Amino acid sequence: MKIATRSLATLALAVSLACAAHAQDAPEQAVGTRLADGTGYVSIARIEHGSTQDRGRLLMVFEQNGMGGIPLWESRDHGDTWHFLMNVTDQVHASDKSWQLRWQPHITELERAAGDLSAGTLVLSANATGNDAKGHVVTEDLQVYVSQDGGKTWRYRSSIVKGGGRPEDKDNKGVWESYVHVLDDGRLVAYYSTEQHKAEGYNQLLAHKVSDDGGRRWGQEERDVAIPGGVQRPGMAIVTRLPDKRYAMTYENIDGPDNGQVFIKFSRDGLDWGDPQRHGEPVMTLSGFWPAACPVVRWFPLGGPEGVIVVSAERAGGGGGEGGRTLYWNNASGRGPWWEVRAPVQKLTGNIHAGWTQELLLRDDGSLLHVTSSSVPDAPTHASRNEILYRAATLSFNRYEAEDAAFTGAVAVPDPRASNLRKARLGAGPQARLRFVVNSTGGTHALSVRYADLGLAAQPALVVNGARVSTPRPSDVVDGWHEISVQANLLPGFNTIDIDGGEHVLDVDYLQVDGQAPAVKP
Repeated sequence: MKIATRSLATLALAVSLACAAHAQDAPEQAVGTRLADGTGYVSIARIEHGSTQDRGRLLMVFEQNGMGGIPLWESRDHGDTWHFLMNVTDQVHASDKSWQLRWQPHITELERAAGDLSAGTLVLSANATGNDAKGHVVTEDLQVYVSQDGGKTWRYRSSIVKGGGRPEDKDNKGVWESYVHVLDDGRLVAYYSTEQHKAEGYNQLLAHKVSDDGGRRWGQEERDVAIPGGVQRPGMAIVTRLPDKRYAMTYENIDGPDNGQVFIKFSRDGLDWGDPQRHGEPVMTLSGFWPAACPVVRWFPLGGPEGVIVVSAERAGGGGGEGGRTLYWNNASGRGPWWEVRAPVQKLTGNIHAGWTQELLLRDDGSLLHVTSSSVPDAPTHASRNEILYRAATLSFNRYEAEDAAFTGAVAVPDPRASNLRKARLGAGPQARLRFVVNSTGGTHALSVRYADLGLAAQPALVVNGARVSTPRPSDVVDGWHEISVQANLLPGFNTIDIDGGEHVLDVDYLQVDGQAPAVKP
């Protein structure tokens, strides 16, 4: 009997793996509404402090191929539809066709006055580039433009920093990726990446400058992340505000031990980020997956009393989905592990600009508007053919994907039927385990586990903070999945929830924890 049982289990495992492999080989499909041609680097501002008739308008910028400037689009229905307004162009070099405002745009609305700029002023920063006679970039200028009429007209404000050298040259002195934010005292801070310190042993570093007069002039450069040795390239800093008033910064670490790995650092004032030679903390799941390259960080009042920090990225490492079609989230203000959720837009990859800096915006109905760039099926390697896709969806920040848990006797397996297109295959017996570390408000919560057997009936065991929980018989749901649901008391703060193996091998899709109190906006 034991031999027969093992044979059946082996057969079921082989068949399931074959099906999963076939699903993985199937061509991916893009999900989202096409806006326009665009290579990447999306940024959106929502008007909340401007004129009454403009309140709620969304303004979007992104990179486009060529020398036409930065395209500006508008939505008056929360991002359901968009229309083109204009190209914002380089006013400093307006008569020079070799110059244009082209790359890495960031648009924001001032929530408070800064110098002579009133609250509600729109600020656009972007990289203006100058080309040589062959059309190769040889110089850069991180410029700032402002609009005080809701984006109808723009005027040049200042240059944050200038750089030079071809991007492909190892010894270039380029400057990239500006991100402007207004501090609580009305000063402006501009974060950016710079390659101007190679002689000091820094391949690239992250820095900022502060303006006391609304961006007319900028102070001295201060370093935020600077890794010595001349190899690692921290870049693409994005900053968001947390409900406890701290600032969170994410960035990519190109050419580090794990190429492109995303790190997060915190600051009390948006200026002091600690020792510049310290990376900060990696954004990583318990299973070792991590987002890679071109990260964007946002905080939303969803998923519990501390809200959620959400990070998007172009791709992933450590076994994570290389297509970058998931978001990573944390509901403990950056403490503890990170978890994945399927992104509203499902982009296609194929070139490094597909998904190169994305945008997420919370809508009034609780859904998240997601905008990113995607390659096209007939020319995936050509960034010039990329398109901007957008879509809104309500995401489950109380669903903990099994493939993100800590594995003991388990492995991640692709499955198009699973909620995040992957699941965890859990071995038989209590020695096999999926461990979830869950931040909770405390009190009674509903715990649900979605799982499926592989032809031999099995039910996992649930252990909460070391105590086994009695579970009822499972209910059947769609596509052959089963679900067990229990009520359990959780402690305030972090709790350990284990899913132990059953009598036979089985697949676990996710653990869901319901009953968290909502967050309030900071």
